Amino acid sequence: MLITGTFLDEISHDIPHQNWGEKEWDRDFACMKATGIDTVILIRCGHKRFITYPSKVLMGQEKCFEPSMDLVDLFLRLSDRYGMAFYFGLYDSGNYWHNQQFAKELDLSKAVAEEVWNAYGHHPSFKGWYLNCEISRASVGMAHLYRDLGNFVKSLSGNLPTLISPYIAGIKANPDNATTIAEHERDWNSILAEIQGAVDIVAFQDGHCLYDELPDYLAINLALAKKYGMKSWTNCESFDRDMPIRFLPIKWDKMRLKLEAAGKCGVDKAITFEFSHFMSPNSMYSSAHGLYDRYMEYRQKLLSH
Repeated sequence: MLITGTFLDEISHDIPHQNWGEKEWDRDFACMKATGIDTVILIRCGHKRFITYPSKVLMGQEKCFEPSMDLVDLFLRLSDRYGMAFYFGLYDSGNYWHNQQFAKELDLSKAVAEEVWNAYGHHPSFKGWYLNCEISRASVGMAHLYRDLGNFVKSLSGNLPTLISPYIAGIKANPDNATTIAEHERDWNSILAEIQGAVDIVAFQDGHCLYDELPDYLAINLALAKKYGMKSWTNCESFDRDMPIRFLPIKWDKMRLKLEAAGKCGVDKAITFEFSHFMSPNSMYSSAHGLYDRYMEYRQKLLSH
């Protein structure tokens, strides 16, 4: 299993900002292309008051700060240039959906989606949407939010595909109350039944459970996705959840274990969170350069067979 997609994280909610401009991003997109990446996913266009493009909606309604650079425009131009599919990640208030104010989150996200589609939808690389409110269990209101928002952006854009990337509530996410595999299956059977038709791709994060548990979770995720007519991707996290410091590039052998488990399971695609910080030879982390070298050796070995 090789990585063919990556998230782009420029709000840097819980990882350091690299303060890249167009030159640095162009260099990294070229590197992604050489690595075999054909899909980039903006994880969120904004979080709380920081945003990636000069949104009149968000600067007006949420008093967001005007950004110094229009990163949505930049990422779409680079995606056009390098022949990549770009998925737009919607706004995350960091507030309303956490406090069960789902209607307010939905209305705000709809307004952002309309603004973005009108401004940037002409780009040939604009290929889909990322619904970025990440959950792990069946919780009141969240499936409805996914469903209503997914249906809205699909109707807005001529049925472009929608993606979610939930997480497994395993021992690394909740040591005192980790979900069992049976509970995970029950919850996600219920959620996917609710959002069928509104969500096209489910890419579970793979870092919250033990490595020897992952194959069982991957198998359930794939079976449920097939049951509801969705694609099953894996979000192979390239940062290490086992360290006391959040977050550093992952040890290569850990990443290899996760990729091999996904390959044996037969998922449709592997993406990562995320290349530029944790895997790129251009990253601020020198250990990311080593992870890139080890991954490229692995990739060359697989491709040569």
